[in-house]
Amino acid sequence: MYSSELVKGTVTTLILKLLSDNRRMYGYQITQAITEATEGKITLTLAAIYPVLHKLKASGELTTEKEKVGNRTRIYYSLTEQGDTTAREKLQEFADYLATMKSLLEMKPGLQKYILIPQC
Repeated sequence: MYSSELVKGTVTTLILKLLSDNRRMYGYQITQAITEATEGKITLTLAAIYPVLHKLKASGELTTEKEKVGNRTRIYYSLTEQGDTTAREKLQEFADYLATMKSLLEMKPGLQKYILIPQC
């Protein structure tokens, strides 16, 4: 399981990716899909994703659709056209970020002189 600090900055991107791939999903389904896809390394609570879903809806990236399932009303989230564009942008930004981090982590010892490290 990864630290909450690492996961916190990726929640929006993860949600947008799932909705981009699956057309529409409800909150619990999103949390379970992330847990399954990461083999339990990333687990998100409903309390962690609902503020993000509400923010994305308020900014026009998502639409909602209510559906009665048994005694419950499920709220399904779907990307709008704007949300689809945002998803592509966020995914590209995250891929670039991962490539940058990978290159930094694989940096050869002789190249480290170009990084400013504070002297204690």
